[in-house]
Amino acid sequence: MNNARTKKPPPTRASRARSTGRRRKAPRRTRLARFRRACGRAFLLLLATGLIAPLALVLLLRWVPPPTTAFMARDALAATGPATTERMPYRWTRWEDIAPQAAVAVIASEDQKFPDHNGFDVEAIRMALGDALQGERLRGASTISQQTAKNLFLWPGRSLFRKGLEAYLTVLIELCWSKRRIMEVYLNVAEFGTGVFGITAASERFFDKRPAELNADEAALLAAVLPYPSGWRVDNPSSRVRRRQAWIRTQMTRLGGVALIEERISG
Repeated sequence: MNNARTKKPPPTRASRARSTGRRRKAPRRTRLARFRRACGRAFLLLLATGLIAPLALVLLLRWVPPPTTAFMARDALAATGPATTERMPYRWTRWEDIAPQAAVAVIASEDQKFPDHNGFDVEAIRMALGDALQGERLRGASTISQQTAKNLFLWPGRSLFRKGLEAYLTVLIELCWSKRRIMEVYLNVAEFGTGVFGITAASERFFDKRPAELNADEAALLAAVLPYPSGWRVDNPSSRVRRRQAWIRTQMTRLGGVALIEERISG
Protein backbone atom coordinates (compact mmCIF):
# COMPACT_ATOMS: atom_id res chain seq x y z
CA MET A 1 0.00 0.00 0.00
CA ASN A 2 1.30 3.35 -1.07
CA ASN A 3 1.18 5.79 1.83
CA ALA A 4 2.79 8.63 -0.10
CA ARG A 5 0.83 11.79 0.00
CA THR A 6 -0.67 13.01 -3.23
CA LYS A 7 0.90 16.27 -4.19
CA LYS A 8 -1.45 19.24 -4.43
CA PRO A 9 -1.25 21.49 -7.48
CA PRO A 10 0.38 24.86 -6.89
CA PRO A 11 -2.07 27.56 -5.81
CA THR A 12 -3.40 29.85 -8.50
CA ARG A 13 -3.95 33.60 -8.21
CA ALA A 14 -7.69 33.07 -7.73
CA SER A 15 -7.18 30.49 -4.94
CA ARG A 16 -4.68 32.74 -3.20
CA ALA A 17 -7.13 35.65 -3.42
CA ARG A 18 -9.91 33.49 -1.93
CA SER A 19 -7.68 32.26 0.87
CA THR A 20 -6.69 35.79 1.78
CA GLY A 21 -10.26 37.12 1.48
CA ARG A 22 -9.35 39.48 -1.30
CA ARG A 23 -11.36 39.73 -4.51
CA ARG A 24 -9.50 39.73 -7.72
CA LYS A 25 -10.03 42.92 -9.75
CA ALA A 26 -11.52 42.56 -13.20
CA PRO A 27 -9.17 43.29 -16.05
CA ARG A 28 -9.14 46.89 -17.28
CA ARG A 29 -10.80 45.94 -20.57
CA THR A 30 -13.66 44.25 -18.73
CA ARG A 31 -14.24 47.28 -16.50
CA LEU A 32 -14.21 49.55 -19.55
CA ALA A 33 -16.75 47.34 -21.34
CA ARG A 34 -19.05 47.40 -18.31
CA PHE A 35 -18.77 51.18 -18.13
CA ARG A 36 -19.65 51.50 -21.80
CA ARG A 37 -22.68 49.22 -21.40
CA ALA A 38 -23.87 51.27 -18.41
CA CYS A 39 -23.46 54.49 -20.38
CA GLY A 40 -25.32 52.96 -23.31
CA ARG A 41 -28.23 51.91 -21.10
CA ALA A 42 -28.35 55.35 -19.50
CA PHE A 43 -28.34 57.02 -22.92
CA LEU A 44 -31.14 54.80 -24.20
CA LEU A 45 -33.16 55.52 -21.06
CA LEU A 46 -32.70 59.27 -21.49
CA LEU A 47 -33.54 59.03 -25.18
CA ALA A 48 -36.70 57.04 -24.50
CA THR A 49 -37.75 59.50 -21.81
CA GLY A 50 -37.06 62.43 -24.10
CA LEU A 51 -39.18 60.92 -26.85
CA ILE A 52 -42.03 59.46 -24.80
CA ALA A 53 -42.56 62.24 -22.24
CA PRO A 54 -43.37 64.92 -24.86
CA LEU A 55 -45.73 62.50 -26.61
CA ALA A 56 -47.60 61.84 -23.36
CA LEU A 57 -47.84 65.57 -22.67
CA VAL A 58 -49.07 66.38 -26.18
CA LEU A 59 -51.69 63.63 -25.92
CA LEU A 60 -52.87 65.01 -22.59
CA LEU A 61 -53.17 68.54 -24.00
CA ARG A 62 -55.38 67.21 -26.77
CA TRP A 63 -58.20 67.34 -24.21
CA VAL A 64 -56.87 69.32 -21.24
CA PRO A 65 -56.33 73.11 -21.44
CA PRO A 66 -52.68 73.99 -20.76
CA PRO A 67 -52.45 75.58 -17.29
CA THR A 68 -49.51 77.71 -18.45
CA THR A 69 -46.81 77.80 -21.13
CA ALA A 70 -43.05 78.17 -21.33
CA PHE A 71 -43.44 81.73 -22.60
CA MET A 72 -45.83 82.65 -19.78
CA ALA A 73 -43.42 81.23 -17.21
CA ARG A 74 -40.53 83.14 -18.76
CA ASP A 75 -42.57 86.35 -18.76
CA ALA A 76 -43.59 85.87 -15.13
CA LEU A 77 -39.97 85.42 -14.06
CA ALA A 78 -38.95 88.56 -15.92
CA ALA A 79 -41.91 90.65 -14.72
CA THR A 80 -40.57 93.41 -12.51
CA GLY A 81 -41.31 97.09 -12.12
CA PRO A 82 -44.22 99.20 -13.37
CA ALA A 83 -44.73 97.07 -16.50
CA THR A 84 -46.37 94.42 -14.35
CA THR A 85 -49.52 96.58 -14.21
CA GLU A 86 -50.11 95.86 -17.91
CA ARG A 87 -50.19 92.14 -17.42
CA MET A 88 -53.51 90.36 -17.66
CA PRO A 89 -54.48 87.01 -16.12
CA TYR A 90 -54.44 84.07 -18.48
CA ARG A 91 -57.81 82.38 -18.86
CA TRP A 92 -58.68 79.50 -21.16
CA THR A 93 -61.59 80.05 -23.56
CA ARG A 94 -63.30 77.26 -25.50
CA TRP A 95 -63.37 77.29 -29.29
CA GLU A 96 -67.13 77.87 -29.28
CA ASP A 97 -66.67 81.08 -27.28
CA ILE A 98 -64.16 82.69 -29.66
CA ALA A 99 -65.31 84.72 -32.65
CA PRO A 100 -64.33 82.88 -35.85
CA GLN A 101 -62.93 86.16 -37.19
CA ALA A 102 -60.05 85.76 -34.74
CA ALA A 103 -58.99 82.48 -36.33
CA VAL A 104 -59.39 83.89 -39.86
CA ALA A 105 -57.24 86.90 -38.95
CA VAL A 106 -54.48 84.74 -37.48
CA ILE A 107 -54.42 82.48 -40.55
CA ALA A 108 -54.36 85.50 -42.86
CA SER A 109 -51.52 87.07 -40.89
CA GLU A 110 -49.34 84.14 -39.87
CA ASP A 111 -49.97 81.03 -41.96
CA GLN A 112 -52.30 81.08 -44.95
CA LYS A 113 -51.51 77.44 -45.76
CA PHE A 114 -52.50 76.29 -42.28
CA PRO A 115 -55.57 74.24 -43.35
CA ASP A 116 -53.50 72.25 -45.87
CA HIS A 117 -49.97 71.64 -44.57
CA ASN A 118 -48.79 68.98 -42.11
CA GLY A 119 -47.05 71.37 -39.77
CA PHE A 120 -44.38 72.82 -42.07
CA ASP A 121 -44.53 75.22 -45.00
CA VAL A 122 -41.83 73.63 -47.13
CA GLU A 123 -41.91 76.36 -49.77
CA ALA A 124 -41.51 79.12 -47.17
CA ILE A 125 -38.62 77.25 -45.53
CA ARG A 126 -36.89 76.83 -48.89
CA MET A 127 -37.28 80.52 -49.70
CA ALA A 128 -35.98 81.56 -46.26
CA LEU A 129 -32.93 79.32 -46.62
CA GLY A 130 -32.29 80.66 -50.12
CA ASP A 131 -32.36 84.23 -48.85
CA ALA A 132 -30.02 83.33 -45.99
CA LEU A 133 -27.53 81.69 -48.38
CA GLN A 134 -27.49 84.90 -50.41
CA GLY A 135 -26.43 86.83 -47.34
CA GLU A 136 -29.80 88.21 -46.33
CA ARG A 137 -31.04 88.18 -42.76
CA LEU A 138 -32.53 84.83 -41.76
CA ARG A 139 -36.28 85.32 -41.53
CA GLY A 140 -38.82 83.13 -39.88
CA ALA A 141 -40.91 80.59 -41.77
CA SER A 142 -42.80 79.17 -38.82
CA THR A 143 -46.33 77.85 -39.22
CA ILE A 144 -49.05 78.22 -36.61
CA SER A 145 -48.35 74.62 -35.58
CA GLN A 146 -44.66 75.43 -35.02
CA GLN A 147 -45.50 78.58 -33.09
CA THR A 148 -47.89 76.61 -30.90
CA ALA A 149 -45.15 74.09 -30.08
CA LYS A 150 -42.68 76.88 -29.35
CA ASN A 151 -45.04 78.89 -27.15
CA LEU A 152 -46.13 75.85 -25.15
CA PHE A 153 -42.83 74.11 -24.52
CA LEU A 154 -39.76 76.05 -25.65
CA TRP A 155 -37.96 79.38 -25.54
CA PRO A 156 -37.13 82.12 -28.07
CA GLY A 157 -34.12 81.61 -30.27
CA ARG A 158 -32.92 80.28 -33.60
CA SER A 159 -30.39 77.61 -32.56
CA LEU A 160 -30.42 74.32 -34.43
CA PHE A 161 -31.03 72.43 -31.19
CA ARG A 162 -34.14 74.47 -30.36
CA LYS A 163 -35.41 74.24 -33.93
CA GLY A 164 -34.94 70.49 -33.80
CA LEU A 165 -37.02 70.23 -30.64
CA GLU A 166 -39.63 72.49 -32.20
CA ALA A 167 -39.80 70.27 -35.30
CA TYR A 168 -40.27 67.11 -33.21
CA LEU A 169 -43.00 68.70 -31.10
CA THR A 170 -44.70 70.06 -34.23
CA VAL A 171 -44.86 66.56 -35.71
CA LEU A 172 -46.42 65.25 -32.48
CA ILE A 173 -48.98 68.06 -32.39
CA GLU A 174 -49.98 67.54 -36.00
CA LEU A 175 -50.30 63.79 -35.46
CA CYS A 176 -52.28 64.00 -32.22
CA TRP A 177 -54.42 67.13 -32.63
CA SER A 178 -56.95 68.32 -35.16
CA LYS A 179 -56.48 71.63 -36.97
CA ARG A 180 -59.28 73.03 -34.84
CA ARG A 181 -57.49 72.02 -31.63
CA ILE A 182 -54.22 73.54 -32.81
CA MET A 183 -55.95 76.82 -33.59
CA GLU A 184 -57.88 76.74 -30.29
CA VAL A 185 -54.67 76.29 -28.29
CA TYR A 186 -52.77 78.89 -30.32
CA LEU A 187 -55.44 81.56 -29.83
CA ASN A 188 -55.37 80.86 -26.09
CA VAL A 189 -51.59 81.02 -25.62
CA ALA A 190 -50.38 83.55 -28.22
CA GLU A 191 -48.94 86.80 -26.89
CA PHE A 192 -50.82 89.90 -28.08
CA GLY A 193 -48.85 92.40 -25.99
CA THR A 194 -46.46 92.57 -23.06
CA GLY A 195 -47.90 90.22 -20.47
CA VAL A 196 -51.13 89.74 -22.47
CA PHE A 197 -51.42 86.03 -23.31
CA GLY A 198 -54.46 84.57 -24.99
CA ILE A 199 -57.44 85.91 -26.90
CA THR A 200 -59.52 86.46 -23.74
CA ALA A 201 -56.93 88.64 -22.03
CA ALA A 202 -56.37 90.59 -25.26
CA SER A 203 -60.10 91.13 -25.90
CA GLU A 204 -60.71 92.38 -22.39
CA ARG A 205 -57.53 94.43 -22.18
CA PHE A 206 -57.81 96.25 -25.50
CA PHE A 207 -61.52 96.24 -26.39
CA ASP A 208 -63.28 95.61 -23.08
CA LYS A 209 -65.30 92.76 -24.57
CA ARG A 210 -65.43 89.00 -24.65
CA PRO A 211 -63.59 87.13 -27.44
CA ALA A 212 -66.92 85.98 -28.87
CA GLU A 213 -67.78 89.62 -29.54
CA LEU A 214 -64.71 90.53 -31.62
CA ASN A 215 -65.39 91.90 -35.08
CA ALA A 216 -63.18 91.50 -38.14
CA ASP A 217 -61.34 94.82 -37.73
CA GLU A 218 -60.52 94.11 -34.08
CA ALA A 219 -59.38 90.57 -34.89
CA ALA A 220 -57.14 91.90 -37.67
CA LEU A 221 -55.60 94.46 -35.31
CA LEU A 222 -54.82 91.75 -32.75
CA ALA A 223 -53.26 89.55 -35.43
CA ALA A 224 -51.22 92.48 -36.72
CA VAL A 225 -49.04 92.64 -33.58
CA LEU A 226 -48.30 88.91 -33.33
CA PRO A 227 -44.85 89.10 -34.96
CA TYR A 228 -43.62 91.62 -32.39
CA PRO A 229 -45.96 91.76 -29.37
CA SER A 230 -43.42 93.40 -27.10
CA GLY A 231 -42.95 96.35 -29.45
CA TRP A 232 -46.11 96.77 -31.52
CA ARG A 233 -49.18 97.90 -29.63
CA VAL A 234 -52.87 97.23 -30.10
CA ASP A 235 -53.95 100.12 -27.87
CA ASN A 236 -51.65 102.64 -29.58
CA PRO A 237 -51.01 101.24 -33.06
CA SER A 238 -48.31 102.77 -35.20
CA SER A 239 -48.77 103.46 -38.90
CA ARG A 240 -46.97 100.20 -39.62
CA VAL A 241 -49.41 98.23 -37.46
CA ARG A 242 -52.33 99.97 -39.16
CA ARG A 243 -50.96 99.02 -42.58
CA ARG A 244 -50.63 95.41 -41.43
CA GLN A 245 -54.18 95.49 -40.11
CA ALA A 246 -55.49 96.73 -43.48
CA TRP A 247 -53.48 94.07 -45.33
CA ILE A 248 -54.80 91.34 -43.01
CA ARG A 249 -58.40 92.49 -43.59
CA THR A 250 -57.84 92.19 -47.34
CA GLN A 251 -56.38 88.72 -46.94
CA MET A 252 -59.26 87.63 -44.70
CA THR A 253 -61.70 88.51 -47.47
CA ARG A 254 -59.56 86.82 -50.12
CA LEU A 255 -59.41 83.61 -48.07
CA GLY A 256 -63.19 83.48 -47.79
CA GLY A 257 -63.74 84.98 -44.36
CA VAL A 258 -65.61 82.95 -41.76
CA ALA A 259 -66.44 80.31 -44.38
CA LEU A 260 -62.78 79.25 -44.27
CA ILE A 261 -63.15 78.30 -40.62
CA GLU A 262 -66.56 76.68 -40.99
CA GLU A 263 -65.53 74.55 -43.97
CA ARG A 264 -61.84 73.81 -43.34
CA ILE A 265 -61.14 74.08 -39.61
CA SER A 266 -64.25 73.49 -37.55
CA GLY A 267 -65.19 70.25 -39.24
